[in-house]
Amino acid sequence: MSDDRWIAPKVLLAVDLVILTLRGAVLQVLLIERGVEPHRGALALPGGFLGHDEEELLAAAHRELAEETGFGADRPHLEQLGVYGTPGRDPRGRVISVAYLAIAPALPEPVAGTDASSAYWRPVDESLADDVRLAFDHRRILADGVERAREKLERTALATAFCGPTFTIADLRTVYEAVWGAPLDPRNFYRKVRSVDGFIVPVEATRRTDGGRPAQLFRPGPHTTLHPPMVRPSGPDPADKETA
Repeated sequence: MSDDRWIAPKVLLAVDLVILTLRGAVLQVLLIERGVEPHRGALALPGGFLGHDEEELLAAAHRELAEETGFGADRPHLEQLGVYGTPGRDPRGRVISVAYLAIAPALPEPVAGTDASSAYWRPVDESLADDVRLAFDHRRILADGVERAREKLERTALATAFCGPTFTIADLRTVYEAVWGAPLDPRNFYRKVRSVDGFIVPVEATRRTDGGRPAQLFRPGPHTTLHPPMVRPSGPDPADKETA
């Protein structure tokens, strides 16, 4: 009978953060430029290792966000995105990373610190371009975060948070187009939005548009979950025939 004993491998635990916002009607992600090895000089998501055995994962995520970008009192709400542990993802050893996501309006300019030589907002499309190098497996994590954000706009009223206290449906459509990364037919979008109970509520006011015609203003409705959901278009929208 073998007396070989199983030895647990040494595993390091880290957190990574996908922080998204809209700036100039463009979906942007918070990136740092790494100031230390490995991947010194490469773009990366904010993140790092747990500080000590007693530190909670979410606390570590907020700490890393503050240390690398300067986000403090204005820090956004973080939700867990996923766990990433492919062998070889980090040259320092076997590293398991728990990723967190935030998508919020009016986020401040970041200030680099600790192992980040700079921190800034960058358009998501540019950050995921083939010629852009992201450290570790951060391209995959960022792509997963963007997909989660797009799903959230399908199922929740999050998009209204990126509008003012009152807004037009065109304003709301701009948010959806920026996050979904695709143009939307104005008439179909209007019909879909108005069919979701409690999503938006009209107010007794209008705003003149560039064309000179007054547009109805709305405010966020009482429902935070959308029924039916605002499903993203995939290929030709069958509803197009109804408004052709």
